Amino acid sequence: MASEVTYNEQELVYLLKERNNQAFSYLYDNYSGALYTIILQIVKESELANDVLQEVFVNIWRKIESYDASKGRLFTWMLNIARNASIDTIRSKSFQNAQKNQELADNVNTSMVNQVTQLNVDNIGLKKVLLKLKPEIRSLVELAYFKGYTHEEIAQIEGIPVGTVKTRIRSGLLQLREYLK
Repeated sequence: MASEVTYNEQELVYLLKERNNQAFSYLYDNYSGALYTIILQIVKESELANDVLQEVFVNIWRKIESYDASKGRLFTWMLNIARNASIDTIRSKSFQNAQKNQELADNVNTSMVNQVTQLNVDNIGLKKVLLKLKPEIRSLVELAYFKGYTHEEIAQIEGIPVGTVKTRIRSGLLQLREYLK
């Protein structure tokens, strides 16, 4: 029985840049669950979330050369790729049209998925860390990163200036960075 290979972040990045298939499999096995949870928070449909997840890992494989460890951790970089791909998906015309044609039964299932997803986010510890933020900052971070709203949309929803939204989100992200160290 072969023992499971593990990599530290630096080794993993090096091997990914060398196009090592075993390292990529390790990356997928260890990070796909967390990324899927984040994607599902935004797109809200499991089949679509699976499609986006596959797209995300293709992008990670193609763009690994652009990863810069001095700018942040590998997971944060991958999380941004997943978040951006999810937001691009829900803003696409095909997604918008599909939402308009959705049956009532699909909407009921979406609420059940949201409940399950909420539990999954709690399981990876994200919610616990977010709870350390002030409520007015936490809600903005959740709208931006888990629901895919733009700063302008958040400003309209919350009835506050766009500059305030940007400042509070940046402050929240800096606080989260400190909590996660």
